[in-house]
Amino acid sequence: MNEIIRKIEAEQLKENAPEFNVGDTVKVYAKIKEGNRERIQVFEGTVLKKQGGSTRATFTVRKQSNGVGVEKTWPLHSPNVENVEVVRRGKVRRAKLNYLRGRVGKRAKVKELVK
Repeated sequence: MNEIIRKIEAEQLKENAPEFNVGDTVKVYAKIKEGNRERIQVFEGTVLKKQGGSTRATFTVRKQSNGVGVEKTWPLHSPNVENVEVVRRGKVRRAKLNYLRGRVGKRAKVKELVK
C-alpha cells in the first residue's frame, strides 16, 4: 500500500519546482477560476514559512494590503500555482518568521541578502 501511494505522489511532483527560501520576497502567479474563465493573479509578499515534504509541501506568503496583513498558503506542487518568481533574497536566521505578524511599517521588513 505504501509503495502505491509513493508512486502516485511521484507523478504529481513538478519537475521544475521553484527555488526560494524563507524571508525571500516572491511573486506567486496563481490560476484563478471565475465561472468558465481562467486567469492568472499575482500575489507578492514575504515568505513566512515552508513546511512539509514531497507533494504535501506548502509555503505561506504575507503581504500588507491597505494596511491589513494578508497571508495565503499554497501547495508547492499544485497545478494552480503557475510560477513563483523571486523578487529579492532575504537575510534571516529562522525557519519560521511568525514574529512579522505583529509588526507593521519598516519594522516588518526583512534585510536583503547581498552576495
